[in-house]
Order: sequence, then C-alpha cells, then structure tokens
Amino acid sequence: MVSLSAAGETDGSPRAGQPQPHAGFWALTLGSIGVVYGDIGTSPLYAVRESVLAAVGAGNPATEEAVLGILSLIIWALILIVTIKYVFILLRADNHGEGGTLALMALAHRALARGGGIVILLGIVSAALFYGDALITPALSVLSAVEGLKIVTPAFEPYVVPLAVLILFALFAVQSRGTASVARYFGPITLVWFVALAAAGCWHIAQNPAVLRAFDPTYGVAFVINHGLIGLLTLGAVFLVVTGSEALYADLGHFGKKPIRTAWLTVVLPALTINYLGQGALVLADPKAIENPFFLLYPEWAVLPMVGLATAATVIASQAVITGAYSITSQAIQLGLLPRLEIRHTSEAQYGQIFMPRANTLLLIGVLMLVLFFRSSSALASAYGIAVTGTMVVTAAMAFVVIWKVWRWGAAAAAAVIAPFLLIDLTFLSANLLKVLEGGWVPLVLGAAVMLVMYTWRRGSRILFQKTRKLEIPLAALVSSLEKKPPQRVPGSAVFLTSDSDSAPTALLHSLKHYKVLHDHNVILTVEYAATPRVEESERVKIESLSPSFMRVILRFGFMERPHVPRALAIARKHGWTFDIMATSFFLSRRTLRPAVRSGMPVWQDRLFIGLARSANDATDYFQIPTGRVVEVGTQVTI
Repeated sequence: MVSLSAAGETDGSPRAGQPQPHAGFWALTLGSIGVVYGDIGTSPLYAVRESVLAAVGAGNPATEEAVLGILSLIIWALILIVTIKYVFILLRADNHGEGGTLALMALAHRALARGGGIVILLGIVSAALFYGDALITPALSVLSAVEGLKIVTPAFEPYVVPLAVLILFALFAVQSRGTASVARYFGPITLVWFVALAAAGCWHIAQNPAVLRAFDPTYGVAFVINHGLIGLLTLGAVFLVVTGSEALYADLGHFGKKPIRTAWLTVVLPALTINYLGQGALVLADPKAIENPFFLLYPEWAVLPMVGLATAATVIASQAVITGAYSITSQAIQLGLLPRLEIRHTSEAQYGQIFMPRANTLLLIGVLMLVLFFRSSSALASAYGIAVTGTMVVTAAMAFVVIWKVWRWGAAAAAAVIAPFLLIDLTFLSANLLKVLEGGWVPLVLGAAVMLVMYTWRRGSRILFQKTRKLEIPLAALVSSLEKKPPQRVPGSAVFLTSDSDSAPTALLHSLKHYKVLHDHNVILTVEYAATPRVEESERVKIESLSPSFMRVILRFGFMERPHVPRALAIARKHGWTFDIMATSFFLSRRTLRPAVRSGMPVWQDRLFIGLARSANDATDYFQIPTGRVVEVGTQVTI
C-alpha cells in the first residue's frame, strides 16, 4: 500500500544524507554554501546581461533609467522572494525535518480532510516541472561559463559548444562513481566563487557609487509601469536571479535552518548583491560591456582564471540538480507515480547518495539536445524561468494550506502572509509565459509529458489493483482453511510479498496450486510508505500472528528511504521472530499485462501503462532481496 505524501526535492548525492550529529555549525554552513547555493550563485553569469537586453533590445545602449530599474528589481527580488519567502517563512515549514515542495505537499495533504487530491495534483505538477529545471540548469550554467572564453579571444567562439558538450558528458559519465570524494570541496570552491563575485563588484561600485540608488524600490516599480510589455518581458529575465532558491528549502533536512540562513545572510546575499551592482556600474560606464558584463568586470589577466572558476561553480550547481532528479525520481517511485527503476547506492557513509542509470541516461540526452539546439546561454535563458516560476506558484499555494491548517493561523492571516508572494510569483510566471515561443515551450512540453506518465501509471495501477482484488481470496479465510486441512509441510520459512495485506497473495495461491506444499512458517509481507521522510526503527516492523504457521508482517519506510527488506526483517528478531535469510524463500508474483477489450482507460493509455510496466525494474532488486532466495510465479492479467 502506498501512502501518497511527499518527496522533497532533495537529491541523492552530495546534498543528500543527513547532517551528522557531530557536524559543526560552521562546517554545515560551509557545506550549504557549496550545495544549497550553487545554482543561485551562478546566476550573475547571465542574469544582468539578459535583463538589460530584454529592456533595451540588442544593439541599443543601456540607459541609466533601465540599469537602475533592473538593479532595483534584482535586489528586491532577492529580498522578497529568497530572503523573506524562503529563508524566513518556508524554512519553518518542515516535514519531520525535511523540506522541498513535495515535503510541503505531505504537510498540506495530511492537514486537509477534503480536497487532498488537489494538493497531490499540485505536487505532481511541481515534480514534473522540476525535471525541466534539471535539464536546463546544467545546459545553461555550463554554456554561460564556457562562453567566457570568447572574452579572452574571439578565436575560441567555435569551440564553446563542443567544449560545453564535453564537460557535460564528463559530468554525467562520473555520476555512477558517486560524488562523496569530491563533495568536500564544493563548499570551499563555491566560497572562493562568492568572494570573487564580491571583490569585482566592490571595485566597480567604488568607480560609480550612484548605482547604490537601486536599493530604492521605486526605480524598479517605475520601470515596470512605464515600459508596459517591455517591462513585463524584463521581469522574466530578472527572475533568473532567483532560480535555484527552491534548493535552500529542499536541503532543509541536510543542513538545518540556522546554517542555511547564516550562509545566505552573511555570504551569499551580500556577494550576489554587490556583484549585480558592480555589473550595473560597469554597464553605465561602458554600454558595450553588456556583451558579457560578468567577465568584463575582471581585468584581462583574471578572465581566464575566472572562466575556470566559473566552470567549476557551474559544474557544482549542475551536480546538485542532477542528483536532485535522482532523488525525486526515487521518491516518485515510492509514491506510486512511476514504475520501479534501478537504484544504486554510491556511498556506504552517506545513505542518500544514489545513482539511477536510466534517469542519468535520459538526463544526459536531454541536456545535450538542449545545448546543440539552442547553442548559446542567451537563447537557452528564455526556456529557464517557466519551470522555476511554476514550482514557486505551487509552493506558495501549498504554503497557504500549511500556514492555515497546520500552523492554525486562520484563513485570513494565512492569506495575508502568502497573497503578496503568490502575486509576485504569478507576475513572474506571466512574464516568463511571454517567452513560450522563444524556448519556454521546452519545460512546458517536458512537464506535460512527465505529468502524463505519472497520471497514467497512477491510474493504471489503481485499475490493476481493483481488477486483481476481485480475484483474490480473503487472507483470513485461506489461512483458516489451510490450518484445518493442511497440505504437505516442508521445513523452512516462506515470505510472500503482496500489496494488499488482507488478501491472499497470488504467489501463495499459485504455489499451493502447483507445488501442493506449505512451509512450516509462512509470512505475508506488505511494504508500506509513510507520509514522513523517514521511519524510526521502532516503527519499522509490525508483526501479527494469524495462526500457528502464518503471520502477517508490515514493513514501513519513509518516502525518502529506499526499502531494504532483509535488513528490515532482521529487526523482527526484537519481536520474537528469528529471521534467517539463508533458511527463507521469498515468493513474488510477476505479472504479464495484456490490453483488455474494455478498460477504464483509452487504448493508447493502456499501451503506455503496459510499456511502463514492462520497463519496471525487478522487484527483487528494488527491495534488495538476494536473488538466490527468490521464487517468482508468473501470472497474466488484462487491463
């Protein structure tokens, strides 16, 4: 039985894995700088350039009004969206210590007696849009970093795309090795990156202190009002400065509230603000610098080292998003939204570090296609905002439910808190939707495809469950019958896996039909997923005796845990059952699906569901059961 709850956008590699109790505050703060803020920290590479170009158009000089207006919008976007909404409000909305939009969905879903289906739909939308972010972030970030080579010499221009492809291919190729060995360097490298951002910004602000007027929000408001559609288009580009802010909420459970807040307020926010102001000062002094204001902040001798540092920073930012895609895929599987896929653990020390070969291959193909199709960070930037703004709108909607129902603030008070942020998010979403034809269709198409797959798998699984349940025999009746007239007994223990603990497992019925024997000890095993990230060991196993030779065992896992059945069953020793893996056989039912003449879904959706079912990873591997102890019984079912 799957309990639809949440799966926070937490990833499986460096940023997954709970902080150890002995981890110091400053160590966690440094770690959060490298992991949490890697994505938002690379926005200076392209955000100012795209915003100014959206405001004045390519080839036109940037006016003081436009530059100050854009800088004001950037500064207040960082303050209102990141600082207030995420750092001070959403970090409080934790689900047993975990964060992220799908963890927020769990809180909202549990709080609503009615209307929970809408919350689940919002969670699915959020998860689907995240895949768009996971594809675009590596492509955009690495392209923008490598494009700095053109500042060194225009002769490098033909090599920008091939070099970006090579870096991305290498990045995805090393995923199977895990990132534990290099993750310790993420924080220090990213800290150096932020120091370099601030240092260059300070120099140019000193040359033109007038840019400090951008702290006045009236410059930004006036620019948007006075420029109509152009102002709205500019907002879509300005939004690039806050992409990645979801990560600080998603990583709540890995670093904690205080380290994340401290890193933002003392390092990240000051460095970003200073750098954006520095770029604005440079553009005011030299309008031609809009070609690439980030790298032109630095003296000629420092450009090449900054290209290298920027590439390292973008690889770190990409790593966090890639592994986040692994994690959200794993959690979607446990929530019954996707078929089982192969999951490999890449670290013995950190539980959350995982690698998913199929997801990795699909991500690599998608990222390379984006790079080869758009071929520049400017072209790709148009596709970026929709996925992130969509996720932020979903987050705001679910946050309203949590503040209202979980925090018990009352509907009016919750609306007063969330409505301003929801209005801002919707404004940014509207601005980004204007770029649909320029590339914004990419995350929309991808998100729609992912949503269709998730909806089909969830709907098909329900129909299949209902059909098979009609054919099943109540477990209590079968056990009673077998105790009265037992078949031939054989020594050892048999474990029969089933999704319905009240019905006789298909594998048990077929075993009796074909083998006509019964083990001395029989266990009806069901794996359930809780609406919490993790389940305490004391709550992992529930054992119920049904008869002298039958018992029912329910194993519970959190939505952020990968089920390990043998390890969980070993806990059963504390409940009086001596579990010996070498004296136990696991019986699983393998279903072969066929399309039915009459089904609850259209024919095309039937075929999609059957195709997804065939692509599912073997249950033996997914539950980490030794293959030598497994007996599979085949059945054919129409759907």
